[in-house]
Amino acid sequence: AAAAILHSLRIPHPLTAHHTMRTPRLVALTLIAVAACSKPAPAPDPQFVAQWMRSSLSFVRSERLGPPVASRISAYAGVALYEGYAADAASGLTSLGGQLNGLPALPASAAPVDGAIAAAEAERLVLDSLFRDGFASTRRTIDSLARAQVEARVAAGVSAPTRDASVTHGQALAAAILGWAEKDGFFEQLTKVWTPPVGRDKWVNTATPDQYVPLMISGETDLVRPSNPNAAMELERAGERFVFTNRPKEAKPTTLPVFNPVKPTAPFWGELRPFVIKDGDECAPPAPPEYSEKPGSAFWKMGKEFFDSISVLTPEKKQVALFWADNPVATGTPGFHWVSVANQMVSRRNLRADQAVELYALMSMSIADAFIGCWKEKYRSNVVRPVTYLQRVFDKNYQSVFPTPPFPEYTSGHSVQSGAAVAVLERLVGDTISFIDSTQVDVGQPPRPFASFRAARDEVAVSRLYGGAHYLPAIVDGVTQGTCIGTRILQLQTRQAP
Repeated sequence: AAAAILHSLRIPHPLTAHHTMRTPRLVALTLIAVAACSKPAPAPDPQFVAQWMRSSLSFVRSERLGPPVASRISAYAGVALYEGYAADAASGLTSLGGQLNGLPALPASAAPVDGAIAAAEAERLVLDSLFRDGFASTRRTIDSLARAQVEARVAAGVSAPTRDASVTHGQALAAAILGWAEKDGFFEQLTKVWTPPVGRDKWVNTATPDQYVPLMISGETDLVRPSNPNAAMELERAGERFVFTNRPKEAKPTTLPVFNPVKPTAPFWGELRPFVIKDGDECAPPAPPEYSEKPGSAFWKMGKEFFDSISVLTPEKKQVALFWADNPVATGTPGFHWVSVANQMVSRRNLRADQAVELYALMSMSIADAFIGCWKEKYRSNVVRPVTYLQRVFDKNYQSVFPTPPFPEYTSGHSVQSGAAVAVLERLVGDTISFIDSTQVDVGQPPRPFASFRAARDEVAVSRLYGGAHYLPAIVDGVTQGTCIGTRILQLQTRQAP
């Protein structure tokens, strides 16, 4: 770099014309040039991390993914981004290699790396693989965002050798993380056939296509092929409403199964390898009441308590139910609602890049493990939904506020993942942070203010009662289950010892 500057000034480089070293002015120019070139680049902008969070939310919405699949993608993406930043000694972060289930020590770089560049390259490759069955626009946007972040770091002062070393290291991290991801049981559960248990006490799916058509285009009846020009549309150039309503997908076996309301969602998800908890039964909730329609029985009392609670729903309670409904496509799943909240905290709490990526990784893993634990219990206990029980026992005309999701009732997925997410938020951001959640603005829901993360968590939980999706025990036990899982995640060592 010094040679290039001196050459531009038409002054011989001191190493090739040593006699010029006798010139004091040239000595001064040389020292200034070397100092300028050796000046380290500033710390990465935390918005680099926020950009990946926002983009992942857009991908999940446009690809119409169900909550469990979305949580898995978010967690692996969070780990890839985290490890890229952790490779930079200045970040103060400790690698998660050797700490997560099945993840060995990750490759080390022989040369110094820029964390933001290594993270961008690792994220690009990991997301490109996880979305390999996705839209062309999704993969093009991933590439363009990674390229833009690398270019921004070079413009900020990262040298060419450091850039190249960082890209190479990001590739090594991505290869290791993708190899680890392939062994978590995801691909095996795609081909398993689930036979629903039969009995009056067993959950039955009550969701129908006509209930969801106003909310989303069916991912299995609409078609996209390379000949369709929409397939190559660049997501960043499209309005979100257009993306939601005009992005059909081809019906075939895929690593990105779309949310389908007429089929049970991921019956074997509870068997996946978690990220931190030892298995789906760690933090398991208590067993639900035994099914009964007999007046005075524990299950009957649970149903009666639900019926009394929702007999008169105020407009405000209905608004709460709709704000937190987080149907696939409409708002990007309940887990990504919390990722959106975390994204908002990057700016509102002035987080550094290392703090932002730590928050993203730990929250994403807590939500992913929450879904594994929750789904383990759902398909074990197979508790009937309130809409089924109330129509049998209390009111044959009862209808819930929104369509009942296509999986068993106990525990509440919203409650479990909210408990896990808030445990991480409270530890890393603070437990008395008031904030305004603007996640749903682009789909017509006004922002909602909250006195704390815990207040928001509790509103999420009770919203599932208002909406008609869950009895009270699934809500209360779900929050406890999720908090337990989030606490386990927080036991990871993410910071280097002082």
